[in-house]
Amino acid sequence: MTVSTADLWDERGPELYSIALNFTDFGDKVAFSGPARTVRCFEDNALVRSVLSEPGDGCVLVIDGGGSIATALMGDMIAELALGNGWVGVVINGAVRDREVLATLDLGVKALASNPRKSGKTGEGERDVVVEFGGATIRPGAMVFADADGVVVER
Repeated sequence: MTVSTADLWDERGPELYSIALNFTDFGDKVAFSGPARTVRCFEDNALVRSVLSEPGDGCVLVIDGGGSIATALMGDMIAELALGNGWVGVVINGAVRDREVLATLDLGVKALASNPRKSGKTGEGERDVVVEFGGATIRPGAMVFADADGVVVER
């Protein structure tokens, strides 16, 4: 990414959503961008693992975990799958775990918090659907831009 989210907002504000959540950077890559793929799930990461096991082709997975930080939706093993499959980043409206390992991976990871507790594994959830959180609507295919200032998404 060659432009900051602040500069992008100054240039294209009306064309963008700014996700108004206090994300923490957990991956080694703070700035990243790519087309969105989406998952909606709640305290269950089986669908997240399934999607990140597929070729990412430079995409960003945006996960609406309902804002729950009671369980982690991604840890080191799933992040390593994402990295190996060509994903550039993950934005999680929820929690992660294994933050020390995540910090060593060349993957963008933004989430609300960390929690060592594992999530469920039933596979409940939806993929490639419109998700809404933090005042933003994220459509599959919309460009996502992330850096130290936050995350903006094309409308």
